[in-house]
Amino acid sequence: MYRDKKISLVIPAYNEEKLIKPTLENVPQLIDRIYVVNDCSPDRLADVVNELAKKDKRVTLINHEENQGPGGAIITGYLQSNKDGYDIAVVVGGDYQMPLDEVEHFLDPLIDKEADYTKGNRFFVWDKTREKMPKIRIFGNIVITAMTKIASGYYKIMDVVDGYTAITKEAIDKVDWKIAWKRYGYPMDFLIRLNAYGIRVKDVPRTPIYLEGERQSQIKGPRYALRVSPMLIRGFFWRMYFKYIYLDFHPLVFFFFCGIILFPFGLVLGFEQIYRELFGGGATGPKAILCAMSIITGLQFLLFGMWFDMEMSK
Repeated sequence: MYRDKKISLVIPAYNEEKLIKPTLENVPQLIDRIYVVNDCSPDRLADVVNELAKKDKRVTLINHEENQGPGGAIITGYLQSNKDGYDIAVVVGGDYQMPLDEVEHFLDPLIDKEADYTKGNRFFVWDKTREKMPKIRIFGNIVITAMTKIASGYYKIMDVVDGYTAITKEAIDKVDWKIAWKRYGYPMDFLIRLNAYGIRVKDVPRTPIYLEGERQSQIKGPRYALRVSPMLIRGFFWRMYFKYIYLDFHPLVFFFFCGIILFPFGLVLGFEQIYRELFGGGATGPKAILCAMSIITGLQFLLFGMWFDMEMSK
């Protein structure tokens, strides 16, 4: 227990037979219950956890019959934590690369009512992150974060791929987790869901840890950003509908709609005019004016939509 709050720890685990042991052995005593969600792992993960559970009665093993992905494993842990009555659920990976000695930094903002969901941000300790994280992953992280800011509406956050998080029981109860994304890319989708339900999110500085010779994150730079882009686009449109049409109404949906139509139309028309100027009969004045107006007006609509969205998400 920590500050009169019952704390659970959710650990999604797949092929972590080797590192789950030091992860569990270093869980601080303020954690009241540890849920290790075995996501149908083919290795000896379950055996290792069961052995450790004999020594630490806080450890509970939950087995998935089918692989659901890390997001699915976390949702299973969330729901079990709420069912068992814990006030806050912390999430770390089973790869011993998230410093549990810093867990109080994630819990305090929730207990003090400053936020409902806290997430790690390794870029707050920039010198250590720049030293340890490969540059291609830093670039990929920045690209994904920029996309997620727009998709989720949380424009003030960074390092959206970090899986070290904590969430209150009340926030878990608000969200419909059945439609959440369960595979890799789940942290960004979770942020989209949380914003739609009005959950307050806060970044927390945390130390980056990378173990030499061990399997690293699935974030492989720009290619990963391209893989999760369709999910982010779907999530953005779902959030626009759910938050600004279904739950309430805000005219920013019209700003986004007009901007999404006009800006690409102006770009396509502009390229067509350039092609005609180089290889055809030459660009025409009226079309050039239409192109410029479409691009300028569309960009203004998008920027106003983002501005209103940012204000609504404060």
